[in-house]
Amino acid sequence: MKTSKKKIPKFRNEAEERVFWSKESPLDYLDKSKAKKVTLSNLKPSTEVISLRLPTGLLSDIKLVANKNDIPYQSFMKMMLAEKIKENLGLAGRIDPQYKRAV
Repeated sequence: MKTSKKKIPKFRNEAEERVFWSKESPLDYLDKSKAKKVTLSNLKPSTEVISLRLPTGLLSDIKLVANKNDIPYQSFMKMMLAEKIKENLGLAGRIDPQYKRAV
């Protein structure tokens, strides 16, 4: 059984397209039967696992402060590290939130 999908309109600019997709579902416009499985074998993780030994008291304090701010403690540690690195490099306010690179 073939279902007719809606046709995607032409947009004059990106803002118009953004408004359109904020109200519409892509599933109404795409034919899933024509979808192909894709393997992205060359992707590399954007994070790296490290082992970091901390004094028990310091880790307890980190967890306490993170909990008070309702943030997972590992996310809190990343935020604090990124802030200090920005300060030391003189790049305050110039590094993106995911700390991918200086902007």
